[in-house]
Amino acid sequence: MPRLSGVYCCCLPRAERQLITTIRSQAGRFRAARELTVGIGDDAAVLGVVPGSKLLVTTDFSLEGVHFRRDWHPPESVGHRCLTRGLSDIAAMGGIPVAAFLSLALPEDLPQNWVDRFLKRFLSLARRFSVPLAGGDTAQSPSGVLADIVVLGSVPKGKAILRSGARAGDRIYVTGRLGLSAAALNRLRNGQKLRPQSYPEHFFPMARIAVGRYLQERQLASAMIDLSDGLSTDLSHICEESRVGALVNADDLPVVEYSKAGLAFALHGGEDYELLFTASPRKRVPRKIAGVAVTRIGEIVASRHARMWIESEGYRVPLKPAGWEHFRT
Repeated sequence: MPRLSGVYCCCLPRAERQLITTIRSQAGRFRAARELTVGIGDDAAVLGVVPGSKLLVTTDFSLEGVHFRRDWHPPESVGHRCLTRGLSDIAAMGGIPVAAFLSLALPEDLPQNWVDRFLKRFLSLARRFSVPLAGGDTAQSPSGVLADIVVLGSVPKGKAILRSGARAGDRIYVTGRLGLSAAALNRLRNGQKLRPQSYPEHFFPMARIAVGRYLQERQLASAMIDLSDGLSTDLSHICEESRVGALVNADDLPVVEYSKAGLAFALHGGEDYELLFTASPRKRVPRKIAGVAVTRIGEIVASRHARMWIESEGYRVPLKPAGWEHFRT
């Protein structure tokens, strides 16, 4: 692990060894999960695998200028969103988070206060879900903050909810409301100053771990994905993996506002971190799970080419995936 250079002062990130000591001290303040035998301090973490379970592994970047801007997002929001990205993937598989690994690349002019606030909120969320920070890496970034999150989870053997289980006739459901994060981001792009507490869906989204576990334990969902890239794009992933199509009823979408812009935010905005899942019509899906609203928005249909449509007041048009996608030209 390369060592950060530079003289420590109050306005710069601490040297690597000091930074790791700080992270280890803060991360060790709550009892680790029983699966974690050895955490921060050795060359690798040591974890046990729960008998009868499979290990889930997910990783995700948070890049300055791509996923957040320091002039828009306070460090508490960046830390919270960084961990939520990984937790939401575990929720989408119906799993239980077990441990997290955080790698940070920091520019040398980044104030230590920013790092401290990032870590405080990151670890606060980790405690809420009983997820120990088991390790990671630190490095100096030539430009901007880069945070890479790895979250491990567990799910009973053969019970993970995949994207490939949807069948024609299944109903399509979403949790929560859609488009709130995209609406807030649109205001930021238009130069508005937002108070993070007034827009928690964007600045402090919450992974639906409890909902995912409920659906998995009761075997209700046939396929599932989290809504990080936008409904149109994430639904297309289910359709492609399951080799089916989908019909969405626009009038049933739990949108932030019933307008052209509101519909666009709900369909393509992304970063909602809600769950999108399908279920057999023979299954009874509650309207609320773990205090979170669940809304039926459409139906899976037969389609060899994974085509999607959206319908409103009797009119049906093709629905193209138009959410977030890296490297799109």
